[in-house]
Amino acid sequence: MSLADQAAFGVYVHWPFCLSKCPYCDFNSHVRHAPVDEVRFVRAFAREIETTAARVPGRQVSSIFLGGGTPSLMQPETVGAVLDAIGKHWQVARDVEVTLEANPTSVEATRFRGYRAAGVNRVSLGVQALDDASLKALGRLHTAREALDAVAIARTAFERYSFDLIYARPDQTPQMWTAELKQAISEAAEHLSLYQLTIEEGTPFFGLHAAGKLKTPDEATARALYDVTQEVCAREGLPAYEISNHARAGAECRHNLVYWRGDEYAGIGPGAHGRLDIDGVRHATATDKRPEAWLLRVETDGHGVMTDDCLNSEERADEFLLMGLRLAEGIDPKRYAALSGRTLDPHRIAMLRDEGAITVDADGRLRVTKSGFPVLDAVVADLAA
Repeated sequence: MSLADQAAFGVYVHWPFCLSKCPYCDFNSHVRHAPVDEVRFVRAFAREIETTAARVPGRQVSSIFLGGGTPSLMQPETVGAVLDAIGKHWQVARDVEVTLEANPTSVEATRFRGYRAAGVNRVSLGVQALDDASLKALGRLHTAREALDAVAIARTAFERYSFDLIYARPDQTPQMWTAELKQAISEAAEHLSLYQLTIEEGTPFFGLHAAGKLKTPDEATARALYDVTQEVCAREGLPAYEISNHARAGAECRHNLVYWRGDEYAGIGPGAHGRLDIDGVRHATATDKRPEAWLLRVETDGHGVMTDDCLNSEERADEFLLMGLRLAEGIDPKRYAALSGRTLDPHRIAMLRDEGAITVDADGRLRVTKSGFPVLDAVVADLAA
């Protein structure tokens, strides 16, 4: 049975706190000036894990992802206690992938060995840029040197590590990005997440952009930067396996594949989302985003779930399409038909294939092409119509 055929089950744990809020970030992250009561939060995580496991018992956990916020602000003992709670209520695969997102500051890098001892075996570092001016503009609290030092510590502490970079930054040229990307690949070993800077409503960058004080690359430059990303990474042996993620063969982030392949996952912690299969029905869950409100809910009710929607066959199939076409491996239309009760329109498939946006393998598997990825939303909308 291939990796793609196994029923994966992931657990996502959200640590919602950051030292400061980055001006481009619209994630559920919060700054607290008083120390966070980690003992109380651990008890709440364990309680929500217990309640969730009672809803979906008997699962084998194939991946765990500690995301945020900034999980590397947690003490290693806190991480260990969360992992112990998962192991107490579900069976955990022997080869489980346990990823922790970390800031590449020297303070947080000193905890890496503690995280390794606690059971983390993969770290994802929010480097974001390899030059100090860009890091300052992005509101990051580390320097490029400090980030590279943290990467070097990660290399000694973990078998697997990855880091993120943001491109299409103000004043960035394809030449500058090519040089930065080559430097990143020389440091990255097996995996890179490369995101185009997007201006999200409600962030400080949104206001600056609207006022003309933040100039991002025009559409043609942004497309050139995207093309450079694909070409350089493919040439260096880290092709895109998902629209923003690049890896050597076998080094893909297994937890993120759970999302993109439409598998099941539990969402634990403030603002965490989950997809759980209960009595043959796919439930889309989301918890209270506000950390202290989530805490009180869990202490009272055993969980912080605010929404628990049963997805109908159409919604589930559309989500499978939307997520699966992000992957270079594409989707099996037979699975779409099994979920939705209808087949994808062969005329639309033929039209998109003629336009060069998708390919269809001999076994019928659909994949988005290199030229289709920049217009992925339109391709998905066309197929789902």
